[in-house]
Amino acid sequence: MLATGAAVSSALAQVDREKIYLWINELSGPETRENALLELSKKRESVPDLAPMLWHSCGTIAALLQEIVNIYPSITPPTLTAHQSNRVCNALALLQCVASHPETRSAFLSAHIPLFLYPFLHTVSKTRPFEYLRLTSLGVIGEFRFWSGPGPDLVPDPVLTGSLISSGALVKTDEQEVINFLLTTEIIPLCLRIMESGSELSKTVATFILQKILLDDTGLAYICQTYERFSHVAMILGKMVLQLSKEPSARLLKHVVRCYLRLSDNSRAREALRQCLPDQLKDSTFETVLKDDGTTKRWLAQLVKNLQEVPVTDPRGVVLPGQ
Repeated sequence: MLATGAAVSSALAQVDREKIYLWINELSGPETRENALLELSKKRESVPDLAPMLWHSCGTIAALLQEIVNIYPSITPPTLTAHQSNRVCNALALLQCVASHPETRSAFLSAHIPLFLYPFLHTVSKTRPFEYLRLTSLGVIGEFRFWSGPGPDLVPDPVLTGSLISSGALVKTDEQEVINFLLTTEIIPLCLRIMESGSELSKTVATFILQKILLDDTGLAYICQTYERFSHVAMILGKMVLQLSKEPSARLLKHVVRCYLRLSDNSRAREALRQCLPDQLKDSTFETVLKDDGTTKRWLAQLVKNLQEVPVTDPRGVVLPGQ
């Protein structure tokens, strides 16, 4: 019985593989591409080597990029429909698969493919098709699973909605390579724009990407290298704190606090934060929001401690005047 069951499973697996090969081939045909995008996006979690298959098959990446470029005319003026958004998000989901696989990630970055997504992050329309286009694009850059397949309401992955970013899945193994790439692009100002005016979900993802850049020493040094860069980040974070005091979101606040805490590790930024840290982070404004979040409370306490001015003393331990 066991042998029979194993044989059946093997036969079914082979049938599935044949379907995967067929769908990949169908990506090259304009008439068959839409269905192939749909089917492959459904299988991306269950086929471990789908990314190398996509990357190394003839014409596949070009076909995915064509899907992206075909949407550009619908960005300005903003005429993107739900059907168009569904289709391109399926293509983006396959690119996300390539971006997150250890065998294809470096080549994906070397080809500068994320740059094709940046026009989507520049969009400001708040309609659902555009919102989920931005979310899925951020998902490729952040290597998250945002897209659970198309539907009439363009619903993002429910796992993401329930526990957004809790796993810290961004750029796991070769993080330095990804950070170095991102710092050569406009991703920081794009994330800051979304942090200021996006939906709560897109704000949270954009803030998390900024957080991951800051957690890298090179990223922290880059942002704190000039007053203009630091002040832009600090201004947006300050606006977010003010907005969060009116419309609380524990998951978004968590990443805002972590960004502030990491900035306080830089001596120049620490001095500036002593003057510009929002009062809402110093008083009890978020006490209720953080009631059950011990991690963020510890981060906030550490931030406040880091910003406390330490009296300067002479060699005898006497506090010097004016300190």
